[in-house]
Amino acid sequence: MSVISGSVINFAQHKTFRSFVILYALMSLMILLLLSTLYYRYSKELMLSEHRLAMQLQSERYVPQLKHWMQGDSDVFPIDLAYPTALFDASKRPIYSLLEDQHIDFKRVISLDGGFVHFVVPLASHELGESYVVFETRDDGLWKRNFWFQVLWAGGLLLILLLLIGWYLSRLFFRPLQDAIALLDDFIKDTTHELNTPVSAILNNLEMIDTKHLDDKTKKKMRRIEIAARTISTIYDDLTYLLLNPHRSGGQELVDVSALLRERIEYVKLKAQQKQLHVTCQIDPEVRLRGDRIKLARMIDNLISNAIKYNKYGGYIRYELSAQHLVVEDSGIGISAENIGVIFQRYTRANTHEGGFGIGLHIVFKIAKEYGYVLDVTSTPEKGSRFEIIF
Repeated sequence: MSVISGSVINFAQHKTFRSFVILYALMSLMILLLLSTLYYRYSKELMLSEHRLAMQLQSERYVPQLKHWMQGDSDVFPIDLAYPTALFDASKRPIYSLLEDQHIDFKRVISLDGGFVHFVVPLASHELGESYVVFETRDDGLWKRNFWFQVLWAGGLLLILLLLIGWYLSRLFFRPLQDAIALLDDFIKDTTHELNTPVSAILNNLEMIDTKHLDDKTKKKMRRIEIAARTISTIYDDLTYLLLNPHRSGGQELVDVSALLRERIEYVKLKAQQKQLHVTCQIDPEVRLRGDRIKLARMIDNLISNAIKYNKYGGYIRYELSAQHLVVEDSGIGISAENIGVIFQRYTRANTHEGGFGIGLHIVFKIAKEYGYVLDVTSTPEKGSRFEIIF
């Protein structure tokens, strides 16, 4: 599938934090948008009410002049010096108009239409029939400029306040999660300190036992004990690398990766035999990489361990090593496409039926990233997985 990049690897709290930030940001924007909409309407209505008052006063002076003209007392249509006016009949057709904009909303007494403010006065109340006189003035846009100034100024302060509240809430909400992870790390560190001595004692004593004189049943029991002890030893090595010595610099020696891979395959041979796995190897001789032998061993061990752990009985594992890449392919449970992006996260496990802390592939990713290797995964659920490290 796709190459795994560094941005994929995020802890669970980082994902949760991103979700919280997105949700909080959307809610904040909705609040700001709602407040801006309400303030816009308020500013517009305030502007219209000011014009309405002025036009209402002017209409009281103008309508008597218009009445004289309509009754035939004057031959000249009265012109208002303050506002352009127009006279409309009952069908809202213009009889005489000095307006610049003829699109009038007669349903409202005062309205803003296309950059002009129109004030409609029904003349029926003045005993002049079903007709209308309309006053017009151009909207200077001052209220809009004031609106945007207030929104940007007050909105900016409100946004800063909301961000501060969000920052405080995020710290408040995520503190228990951080404490739980810190507690888990401390517990694993304390446990790791106690593992080394008993595991080393078990493995040393197993190596000293002469199995030639033991019956087959006892030999099988001894092999099971050795498999369990080596499994614990591998987990101990992973925990030591990840938690007790995470910033190990190590030497930059020229490591014989071919010999190292054969050694690690041999180390888990009993565990592979226990699952009756068919192992094939295509290992080029004397493949050498510059780096820390312990880190490279941890990377290889975890790829092999996962190939065995999540494999099916009677399945296969294929190892391929060249100067260009290392491939570990298995016939295991596979990984779904949506989960490939999260398997390298710390404490992530493929399923709950197998043991482990969920740190193996996280270690593989960290080491590959440190050395600039490309990590590529191809997997099909219930058919198997192919892990490739491109040097």
